[in-house]
Amino acid sequence: MAVGATAKRAPGERAPVNWSNIGVGAIMNMFEATTLGQPLEVVKTQMASSRGDKMSVAIQKVWARGKILGFYQGLIPWAWIEASTKGAVLLFTAAEVENFATDKGVSQGTAGLLGGMAGGIAQAYATVGFCTTMKTAEITRSKVAAQGVTPPSTWQVFGNIWQKEGIRGINKGVNAVAIRQCTNWGSRMGFARFAETMIRDARGKAPGEKLSALDTVFASSIGGALGCWNQPIEVVRVEMQSMANNPGKNRPAKLTVLNTLAYIYSETGIKGLYRGVTPRIGLGIWQTVCMVSFADIVKGWIANK
Repeated sequence: MAVGATAKRAPGERAPVNWSNIGVGAIMNMFEATTLGQPLEVVKTQMASSRGDKMSVAIQKVWARGKILGFYQGLIPWAWIEASTKGAVLLFTAAEVENFATDKGVSQGTAGLLGGMAGGIAQAYATVGFCTTMKTAEITRSKVAAQGVTPPSTWQVFGNIWQKEGIRGINKGVNAVAIRQCTNWGSRMGFARFAETMIRDARGKAPGEKLSALDTVFASSIGGALGCWNQPIEVVRVEMQSMANNPGKNRPAKLTVLNTLAYIYSETGIKGLYRGVTPRIGLGIWQTVCMVSFADIVKGWIANK
């Protein structure tokens, strides 16, 4: 079943705009972030910002910052704001583009690719840019009290960035985020839909015929894992938004996507560009299962109601 599909339509009939996808997207992304999403995000960001850390070391450092709560740094309010808004934008935009593409005779896999790309770009510039900036700031900034001075709260950090750098400051690295989200969701949804098509073919099902929940979860897991090929973009994004106190001596004063990529490569080589890929694969699988498989199930339930 295509994203946003409701009832069967006559040939050539345009799918109606499904406004319920806004609510479904917000709820499913909130569920994803609050369960496994944020802990995996924190570990991935720790490894991407401190590229010398192995995964075990990154987990130890996160634990030392607040035990179990350390794995939920940045969840409230930034991850919740990001999850609810980006989920709504992603699912609504992806559904409309995917339905339009399939109406024009585009294959399900390609339609998923186009829908995911459009949804990823839309969510990056609408909300993900400033939320990832603040989440990364929360994870990478020093919270150690110096000479009895209490570290600033997350809202004070937001206010300081806004005062010094304005809208550009709180959207630092947004172009890297847009590239990441476009390739993320284009790959995840595209690969997931291609996998669904292959599963239907293997089971002798007709095109568009409904798959079991287990089959859709398996297809989404494939899409989520394969969608992590763009990890270098994610490492670049983290470096551009990092507030760590120990930047490398050759780190450019004004970061762009290209000079940040060159800086990371010069400092740590190709391995540095793939730091944090292991927790990100887990994150990608969980996000895709929530936003494709589970979302399709919820939308099917709503359509039947």
